[in-house]
Amino acid sequence: MLEDYGAAGAPIGSRRITVTRVQIVTHSHREGSWSVITVAGELDVVGGPDLRQTVMTEIREGRHHLVLDLTGVDFIDSFGLGVVVGALKRTRLLDGDLRLVVPEPRVRRVFEVCDLDRVFQLHTTVDDAVASAAAPS
Repeated sequence: MLEDYGAAGAPIGSRRITVTRVQIVTHSHREGSWSVITVAGELDVVGGPDLRQTVMTEIREGRHHLVLDLTGVDFIDSFGLGVVVGALKRTRLLDGDLRLVVPEPRVRRVFEVCDLDRVFQLHTTVDDAVASAAAPS
């Protein structure tokens, strides 16, 4: 059976569905000597640049000990992983540190499959991340 196509190239009688991309949301606050950046949404090619900008702002303001709280992250791809690795490099260049909070098993699995659990300390809560080492000076 052949279908008739309309001017938009879709079969007549079908409907188009517009998918809206979820933007990433970041928020920063202090936990003792640590700056905690809470991230929610999809950490990918769309959301990654926003996180990178937030990290750069924290570093520019002299905060080199960061916790990335990825509790609200639904999805992370290679671009998002690259942003997180870049944040680690930037903080360590300034004698800082970066901790990750990754309680979601699907997101944690991405770090494990890429062997990034050997590079990062993965924590289940912000309190654990902050308490896991002596406070920075």
